[in-house]
Amino acid sequence: MMNTKLSLSKTKIIGFTIRLNDTRTRYGRSTISATLSSKPAYSGELKVVKETSGTEPLKKKNASNEDNFLSKIAINYLSKTLRDTAGISSSSSSKSTGYDSLVDTATRVAGNLSIKQQHELVLVALDRAFPAVILSLIKMLLPPSKLSREMFALFTTVFFAWLVGPSEVRETEVNGRKEKSLVFIEKCRFLEQTNCVGMCTHLCKIPSQIFIKNSLGMPIYMMPDFNDLSCKMMFGQEPPEIKDDPVMKQPCFQFCKSNRSYGVKH
Repeated sequence: MMNTKLSLSKTKIIGFTIRLNDTRTRYGRSTISATLSSKPAYSGELKVVKETSGTEPLKKKNASNEDNFLSKIAINYLSKTLRDTAGISSSSSSKSTGYDSLVDTATRVAGNLSIKQQHELVLVALDRAFPAVILSLIKMLLPPSKLSREMFALFTTVFFAWLVGPSEVRETEVNGRKEKSLVFIEKCRFLEQTNCVGMCTHLCKIPSQIFIKNSLGMPIYMMPDFNDLSCKMMFGQEPPEIKDDPVMKQPCFQFCKSNRSYGVKH
């Protein structure tokens, strides 16, 4: 259970506030209270660490141009859930739409919350996005086994391409037995669009690992590769403790705009 308070300098308020005071979730009691600004105060304590990418990324076209109708529904739903959880009103959010809106919301949240609070907020958002009764039913019907791990892997490749991009199921070894329970994401869409190690780690990887384990009873270890932007999702494998996870020592990209412009915590 995480119970934290955030103190931020009150500069340039634009009128939306995170209010998750005394909210009950399946992870315990959540307490987040913060005021977000259009451009968070940058203390200078976050230095640009050595680069993990040698070239500046090209300016990307709108990330939502090629999404189909169902993908756009899923993206807008997740984006709205994250905004609602963070208390960001539609009038105060940016003019971006689709996946760009999701990235924009995530960037603004990451720049104003501590690392633990980022984990907590995403857990609350996911808790609201997925009906508890459905998750409980899945957890009951699919306890950890070779079959359930392979089903989770297949389900991920079919239903979450809109979030992470194209992926495929690959063979791996669990408890000395080979099975097809590893999802390989060729180039993670969220990591590519945010271009930020910190956001990948604290708004996706760690809270997703916690959520899937607690809600579905399925251990999962997500291992992003920050050189080629790929990621491995290994169902059935327990992740290391957060403090011992190699990503916690990973420097961000040389041209991380989120770090430089928004003070995103790494």
